[in-house]
Amino acid sequence: MSAPLPTTLRLLTSITDVPQLAWDALVDAGSTPFLEWAFLAALEESGSVVPERGWHPRHLTLWRGSRLVAAAPAYLKDDSQGEFVFDAAWATAAERAGLRYYPKLVLAVPFTPVTGRRVLVAPGEDRPTREAELYGAALEYARAEGLSSVHVLFPTPEELPVLEAQGYAVRLGVQYQWTNAGYRTFDDFLGRFHSKRRHQLKRELRAPQAQGITLRTLRGDALEELDAADAWRLYVSTVDRYPWGVRSLTPDFFARLLGRFRHRCEFVEARREGRRVAGAFNFTGPRTLFGRYWGALEAHPFLHFNVCLYHPVEDCIARGLERFEPGTGGEHKLTRGFEPHLTYSAHLFLHPGLDRAVRGFLAHERAAVESGLPLWWAETGFKERV
Repeated sequence: MSAPLPTTLRLLTSITDVPQLAWDALVDAGSTPFLEWAFLAALEESGSVVPERGWHPRHLTLWRGSRLVAAAPAYLKDDSQGEFVFDAAWATAAERAGLRYYPKLVLAVPFTPVTGRRVLVAPGEDRPTREAELYGAALEYARAEGLSSVHVLFPTPEELPVLEAQGYAVRLGVQYQWTNAGYRTFDDFLGRFHSKRRHQLKRELRAPQAQGITLRTLRGDALEELDAADAWRLYVSTVDRYPWGVRSLTPDFFARLLGRFRHRCEFVEARREGRRVAGAFNFTGPRTLFGRYWGALEAHPFLHFNVCLYHPVEDCIARGLERFEPGTGGEHKLTRGFEPHLTYSAHLFLHPGLDRAVRGFLAHERAAVESGLPLWWAETGFKERV
C-alpha cells in the first residue's frame, strides 16, 4: 500500500481562491454556519472584510495534491476592530514599551463572536495532526512577516489541547446563552424561575400586545418579504446609537446573505400599524440558533427583550433546538434565563517579554472568571440548576 501524499500549505488572499464545494466539504457538525464558504465570501465580496477596512485575508489551507484536507479562515489585522476578544490594554502596553503591536494575525470569523472550529479538517484525516500543522503554519507565517502575534478567537474546547501544545496561552471569556433543558412549552421554561422573576418576565412578555406590536419569524420563502436595504437600515440604527459604533457591514452584505445564504437566515420582525418597526437578523444551524443584528426604528419598552430574547427562545422550544446564542455581552440576559458559558481564545506573542506579561495577566483574569461563574449563574433567577 502506497504512503499518502505529503500535505502542502497554501496561503490564500481570498476565500474565492477555494472552490465552494471543496471548502464546504470540510464543514462538519462541530462547525457553525459562519464557517461556510458563502458566509465568508459574502463578507469579502460585499466590501465588509477588505484591506481598506483593516482586514487582509490570509486563509491557511492544506492540500494533498489537488484535494483540500484542512483550512482555517485567517486575517492580517491593522487594528482590533470586530474581534470581540478585547486586547486594547495589551496593545497600549506594547506601545509604551516601544513594541509594534500591529499588524497581527487572527484566526477567526470577522464580527462573529461564536465558538466553532477554527480549523476545518476533511473526513478521514487525523484531526489533531492537521490542526497542529495549521496552527504551526500560522506561527511560521507570523515570524516570516515580522508580525507581533497570532490570535485564535473562539475555538472549541476540543481544540485547546493542540493549541496549548503549540505554545499558545488560553484566555477565558463568558457569554450568556440559553440551553434547552427539555422544555415542551414556553410555560415549562417560565416555570423554572422564582415567582417574583416569573411575574417580571410575564409583564415584559405582555408589552407588545399592549403596544399594538406583533412579532413573527421569517424564514425560507417568507424572507422574500425582507429587503436587504431594510435589514441594513435596522443594523445601522443600532450601530449609530453609540459614539463608538462602526458600520462594519455594508448593504451588499445583507443582499448576498439573502441571495445565496438564505437557508441559514431568519428574521424576527416587529410590526406596528402595518409598519416594520424593529427586527433581529439571526442565523440557524442544525441544533443552534444564533442571534446577530438587531435594530429598531421606534422605541418601545421591552421591545428589544421580546424580539431578541423571548420570541427566539419560544421558537427554539417549538422547533426542538438545543441552544440559542444571542451574541456577546448584555448582563440583562442573565435575569431572563440565559446562563453563563465559557468561551476561549488562544494567543502567542513573538516578543518574549510581551508574551510573559500577557500570560501573567491571563492567569489573574482566569481566576476572576472562574470565581465569577457561580455568581453569574445565581443571577438567572432559576429555582434550581439543571
